Amino acid sequence: MEPQLPPLKPIPMKDRVSVVFVEKGNLDVLDGAFVVVDKNGVRTHIPVGGVACLMLEPGTRVSHMAVMLAARVGCLLVWVGDGGVRLYASGQPGGARADRLLYQAKLALDDSARLKVVRKMYALRYGEEPPERRSVEQLRGIEGVRVRKMYEMFARQYGVVWKSRNYDYTEWESGDIPNRCLSSATACLYGICEAAILAAGYAPAVGFIHTGKPQSFVYDIADIFKFETVVPVAFRIAAKKPTQPEREVRLACRDSFRQSRILRRIIPTIEEVLTAGGVERPKAHEEAVEIAIPNKEGIGDAGHRG
Repeated sequence: MEPQLPPLKPIPMKDRVSVVFVEKGNLDVLDGAFVVVDKNGVRTHIPVGGVACLMLEPGTRVSHMAVMLAARVGCLLVWVGDGGVRLYASGQPGGARADRLLYQAKLALDDSARLKVVRKMYALRYGEEPPERRSVEQLRGIEGVRVRKMYEMFARQYGVVWKSRNYDYTEWESGDIPNRCLSSATACLYGICEAAILAAGYAPAVGFIHTGKPQSFVYDIADIFKFETVVPVAFRIAAKKPTQPEREVRLACRDSFRQSRILRRIIPTIEEVLTAGGVERPKAHEEAVEIAIPNKEGIGDAGHRG
């Protein structure tokens, strides 16, 4: 008789390491361990079950077994450009639920509910209620002005020469250091926000302020946290004029995420902004398919992902 192994219990999203970058190596499962193998055959073990998001840069290859294990333990794989300048694609471990997707879509399609969600996002981001009787488009315009002013404020605070938020992802090295730092920093934040959105059972593409992009909702949620987390980090690193700005930004973002315990806040914030829409959340259908690793009562919070 084969020994009975205890059921897998995924680590809650709020207790995981936020993001790990991988470049120039093969991701595989060898001897039961999730590892990165370099060109010399050296294995580096990654405790994938305790990581929210793996950012895969150019030069990485992923085996079928590695993808399967990452999905089972709820670690999001995100394929990014050099330096994290672009998010090309991402996996979707079991976790998206039809009832939550329908709820999110209903909010996005109802003009009144969508405006309420956008107003809540604005209030959380700036700590004040937005102007009354403004449409989503008008609030987006107001937000754009405030964002530009905040970039200028942080540039003055850290003594950084700031021109504008502008870069060409096809010629990454041509960008100035502040823009490269900002791009790398926001990519880190986008990765963990997308992991949290999928963990909570929602769709990254169904946004409220941002629309029409594969990560529209990711941008919406990330913007709530951006100026209290990664933007100050980016300008602080840029002020040092580093020779490897992307690497220094990633390390600084990692420390900032750990200190602020941001993963504990993202999923409750998602629920808070959607609840502001005033639409009743539908119940899961009795025939709904379970996620990859079913959650048992009392095992954790909404951040458990199969």
